[in-house]
Amino acid sequence: MSDLMPELSTIFSSNGLLARNIPDYRSRTQQLEMAQAIAHAIENQEILVAEAGTGTGKTFAYLVPALLSGGKVILSTGTKTLQDQLFQRDIPTIRAALKVPVTVALLKGRANYICHYHLERTLNSDHAHFANRTEVKHLNLIKRYANTSSHGDKSGLDKVPEQAAIWQHVTSTRENCLGSDCPHYRQCFVMEARKHALLADMIVVNHHLFFADVMLRDEGLSELLPACNTVIFDEAHQLPEVASLFFGESISTGQIVTLVRDIHTEALLVAREFTPLFDALAAAEKAALDILPTITEKHARLSFATAAQRPGFSEARQVLQEKLVQLADLLETQAVRSQELQNCWLRAQAILNKIRQWHEQSESGKIISWIETYSQSLQFNTTPLSIAETFSRQLNTTARAWIFTSATLSVKKDFSHYNRMMGLAEAKTASWDSPFDFPNQALLYVPTQLPDPNTPNYTESIIQAVLPVIKASRGRAFILCTSLRNMQQIHELLQDAFEQEQLEYPLLLQGEETRSALLNQFRKLGNAVLVGSQSFWEGVDVRGRALSLVIIDRLPFASPDDPVLSARIEKYTQEGRNAFMEYQLPHTIINLKQGAGRLIRDEYDRGVLMICDPRLISKPYGKRIWQSLPPMKRTRDLDEVTHFLAAV
Repeated sequence: MSDLMPELSTIFSSNGLLARNIPDYRSRTQQLEMAQAIAHAIENQEILVAEAGTGTGKTFAYLVPALLSGGKVILSTGTKTLQDQLFQRDIPTIRAALKVPVTVALLKGRANYICHYHLERTLNSDHAHFANRTEVKHLNLIKRYANTSSHGDKSGLDKVPEQAAIWQHVTSTRENCLGSDCPHYRQCFVMEARKHALLADMIVVNHHLFFADVMLRDEGLSELLPACNTVIFDEAHQLPEVASLFFGESISTGQIVTLVRDIHTEALLVAREFTPLFDALAAAEKAALDILPTITEKHARLSFATAAQRPGFSEARQVLQEKLVQLADLLETQAVRSQELQNCWLRAQAILNKIRQWHEQSESGKIISWIETYSQSLQFNTTPLSIAETFSRQLNTTARAWIFTSATLSVKKDFSHYNRMMGLAEAKTASWDSPFDFPNQALLYVPTQLPDPNTPNYTESIIQAVLPVIKASRGRAFILCTSLRNMQQIHELLQDAFEQEQLEYPLLLQGEETRSALLNQFRKLGNAVLVGSQSFWEGVDVRGRALSLVIIDRLPFASPDDPVLSARIEKYTQEGRNAFMEYQLPHTIINLKQGAGRLIRDEYDRGVLMICDPRLISKPYGKRIWQSLPPMKRTRDLDEVTHFLAAV
C-alpha cells in the first residue's frame, strides 16, 4: 500500500485507467487529493473525517484506494438505494477499470429477505385477514420469486411495492426468527447473504444495518468486524441520528398488538384448551390500546415529564406493564409446547423489559425517555444524551481505519461539532471544495420585506415572495419545507395562487407517489414545481434545466419542543456552554447545506437558491450560515434574479 500514492496519480490522471475505461470521466485535483488522504488513512489505520463538495467524485475517491488496499473493507451507506447503486454500478465499474480480483457482497437487514418459514405459514394460513385481493396476488408473486431467486432480496421483485403490507408476513424479524431450529435453515436467504459477506473482500451495508449489528449483534457483521481492516461511512452526516436511534431503545403499542396476535395464532394450534392465556392476551391488547387516548396529540413527540402530566397516562402505562407481566408468566408455562410459542415468550420478556427501562431510566441523567405518537400507535423511546462515549468505544476495539465522508460535515471547514457528537477526538480532518464554478453558476437570493418566521402570516408572505421567482424560472423548482405541516400549507396556498394567476406549471407534492416516481415525473415534465419535506433535502439528484430554482421556506432549526433536543440543550447549559452556537446552529447549517446541495449537480447546471428567512440577514449568526454555503453570488434584488433566470 505504501507505493500506492504515485500509482493513484496515474490512475486518476486525464489519460489514466479511469479515463480510459469510464465514459465521461474527468480528472479532478480534489478527487485525487481525497483518494490520497484516504489511502494514507487506510495504510496507517487512522480515523479520517473527509468532507467533499458536490462534484468532487467522492465515491471514486474512496473506492479506488479501498479496492487496492488488499484488506477486508466494510462500506456503509446512507440508504438501501445508494447501497444497491454502489453494488450494482459503481463498484463493478471501478473494479473492471482497475482489473482487481476483489470479491464484493451486498448485505441488508433481515427484513429485506424473504423468509421461507414465514412464507410457508402465510401460504397455509386463512387469507381472510388480508386487506384485499392485491395482497393475495402479491403473495403468489413472492412465492414464485422465492422459488427462483438465488438471493431472496425483495428489491429484486419490482412487481410488489417495497412498502406493500404483505412483506411483513413473509419476512422475519430478530424476535420471530427461529435461527438454527428453523426447518428451512439450510435454504435461508439471510444466512446465505451472511455467508457471502464472510467470504467477500468488500461488503456493502447501510448505516441502519451497521448500528443494528453493533448494538444487537444480529445482522452478521459482528463476525465480519474483527477481520475487517477498513470501515468507510458514506453520507456520514446521517450517523449521529442513526446511532442515537440504535444506541437507544424503542417499543410501540403496535408491536405489542402484533405480538398478541402472533401468540393467539400459535396458541390456537398448540394450546387451545389453556383459556387463561387467551384471557391474558385480551387484557394485554386492551391495555396497549387504552394508553393511546391518554395522549391527544398525534404525530407528536413528548418528554417523559410532559407525558407523565397527562391525565391517565402514568396509570395506563402501569396497567400495561402489569398485564405484560401476567402474559409473560403464563407464556413461560406453555413455551415447551412449540418453538414458536417459546419465541413469543422471549419476545414478551424483551418488550416488558423495554417498558420497564423506559420508566426507570428516565431518572438516570444519561438517558432521555420520551414518547412519539402516531395515528394508530404510541412509541416509547429511550435515547442517550450523548452517543460519543458509546461510539468511541467501538472505534477503539481493534486497530483499523475508519473513514467518514459526506458533502456536509463541517461549518466553515470546522469539524468540531461533528467530531464531538461522534466521539472522534483523535480524528484527522480534511475538506475539499466543489470543483463547480458557483459564483457564475448560482445565485443566492434572500427576499426583502419578509416578516419573522414566527409571525402568524409568514407562510402567506412566502407565497407572495416566491410567485414572481417561480414565474421567472418558468416552473422548474423545488420548494423544500422544514416540516410536513408547512409543506401541506405551502402546497395548498400555491394551488390557489396558480389557479388565480392561471399558471399552468404542474404542481407535485411529496407523498402523492414514491420519491423515485415523483422525481421521474419532475424530470420528464421539465417545468414542474415540486413541494417536499425531509425526503427531498438530500440524496436527490436532478441535473440540467428541469431544476433551476431551489426554494427553502425557512432555516431548518429543529423544534425546541423536541424532547431529545431540549434535553441536550439543557446539558450544554448546565456545563456553562452556549448550546445555540455549539449545537443548534452547526446542526442547522449542516442541514441547510444538504438542501442547498440539490441545486448545482454538474458543471453545466445554473440556478437560484432562494432562502425565505430574513434571519439570514438580520441576525448576527446569519453571516456564519451563508459563509458555510458554496460561494454563490448573493442578492436581495428581484430584478437581478429575474435577469439571471432568463438566461437559464
